[in-house]
Amino acid sequence: MSLPPGPSSPAILQTLQFLASPGTLGIELCKRYGDVHTIKNSALGTMVILVDPELVKQVFTGDPDVLHAGEANRSLELLVGDRSLLLLDGPEHLRHRRMLLPPFHGARMHAYAETMRTITEEAIDAWTEGETFALHPTMQAITLDIILRTVFGLDRGPRHDQLTTGLISLFGHMTSSLGMLMMVPAFQRNLGPFTPWAAFQRDKRHVDELLYAEINERRAELADPEGRRRDDVLTMLLDAKDEQGEGLSDKDLRDELITLLAAGHETTATALCWAFERILNHPDVEDRLRAEIAGVAHDRPLTPEDLPRLEYLDATIKEVLRMRPVIPTVARKLTAPMKIREWEIPAGVVVAPAINMIHQREDLYPEPKSFKPERFLGKKQDPYTYFPFGGGTRRCIGMAFANYEMKIVLATVLRRTKLKLPRPGSLAVQLRTFVLAPKDGTRVVFEKRLAAPTAPAVEAPAAA
Repeated sequence: MSLPPGPSSPAILQTLQFLASPGTLGIELCKRYGDVHTIKNSALGTMVILVDPELVKQVFTGDPDVLHAGEANRSLELLVGDRSLLLLDGPEHLRHRRMLLPPFHGARMHAYAETMRTITEEAIDAWTEGETFALHPTMQAITLDIILRTVFGLDRGPRHDQLTTGLISLFGHMTSSLGMLMMVPAFQRNLGPFTPWAAFQRDKRHVDELLYAEINERRAELADPEGRRRDDVLTMLLDAKDEQGEGLSDKDLRDELITLLAAGHETTATALCWAFERILNHPDVEDRLRAEIAGVAHDRPLTPEDLPRLEYLDATIKEVLRMRPVIPTVARKLTAPMKIREWEIPAGVVVAPAINMIHQREDLYPEPKSFKPERFLGKKQDPYTYFPFGGGTRRCIGMAFANYEMKIVLATVLRRTKLKLPRPGSLAVQLRTFVLAPKDGTRVVFEKRLAAPTAPAVEAPAAA
């Protein structure tokens, strides 16, 4: 058994180096050790980093019984639980995935469009002209509200507010500067009621109580022939059945709901911050986006039928996710030895295609440091050279939802506001536990509010 070359320093030191320089360390290691190298991570153990599309394909098309994504994600268990889709492997993973996919199918997105646009406009209405502020908290509030309304069917009110407050506090532990260290067992110690681990456990119990209360109430509604029936994701998950006619247990639902909330909320908010950072740094791109949106929607609100026609907006989002992927790697833990080039990688090691480094290869993306949305116009993406949502049978089930949400939020903000960066230039990358985020949350100046569309939206054609 052998491993590719890599730094020999202790795992804790390599982890701290990554925390300090998440945007550049991988590139430096690739230059020093090549496009296959070994690192050590305090949370994930020994990792073989892959920066070669052929090896990415080998992993994404390999035997899922050998390449366990669930085991590689085990450090997330303290937040999402052991019944989360992220932590399952084998038949149980396929069972959950089949039951979770229908609510996030592309055709379902049309039902969420108006909610997404309304929530974004409500957030914009609270901004003050001339104010300088960080976009990240606003984007977090928008994406969390969208999930609470579309997944839980929760309108504004006490239950919505309680869950919002609880989730913000809970996720705050994971996205703090100590978030990654909290995933290391050595740091999971209760040393008193005011220590980070004790506070995290307290907030987790509170959120769990709220989630189980919502699940129980919804089950009672559905069991009552006269009860209210909502059109949201939670209702569809409660109705879902596997091939044996079995549904998801309360524990299954809790773990999948917290996964949707954690992953869908933070990752999309971060991607939106990167999108504004890129767009506002490139006035030519901003002008072209504004012209395309105006040419498609004219003086009426955007409709679901408009979105496929916003081709440059779609290309811009793809280029943002190429240059600024939110997740740095896709991890698989080996249950048996695997040959990668000349190395026989032993069982127990994590093999990890590096999203951020593959996306920066000059042979795949000429001038990789240049922001060029046109490189994605009219082109189909190779799943082994472009994979911001992961790949293979483990590709993120929320990909269609996230892309749809980003299009509506970006188009709405561009139509209703004029923003600028206080200081033009690329922002540094900081690690927020498992996401690569812009430092300082993308601070912007809200220059002025633009007139809202006044013409009525075109009524969508009836479904066949």
